Amino acid sequence: MINSENTKAQMRKGVLELCILSILSKGDAYPTEIIEKLKDTKLVVVEGTLYPLLTRLKNTGLLNYRWEESTSGPPRKYYKLTEIGEQYLKELQQSWTELVDAVNKTIEQGKI
Repeated sequence: MINSENTKAQMRKGVLELCILSILSKGDAYPTEIIEKLKDTKLVVVEGTLYPLLTRLKNTGLLNYRWEESTSGPPRKYYKLTEIGEQYLKELQQSWTELVDAVNKTIEQGKI
């Protein structure tokens, strides 16, 4: 039997950017909060995956960040969507809806 774990992991990676931007569209968040919100939806992500993605999104102008003092440790880096990021998220959401519709139609046509 073929192990589907790699395929499932690749699918999750493919939608991770959309999910992170969606989380940040609800308000600023620091990486640990983002990881917790993803875990709540069963998208388990580790810091080693999240931090490079946040850096890439920041470098492409989709996110900004600010440092904020913490009462329980070192300062925290809070990420926020930029205007460009908000527009990009709208485009991704539209593409996601179209993709889900197309996949669901294909799956339904394949059923016997």
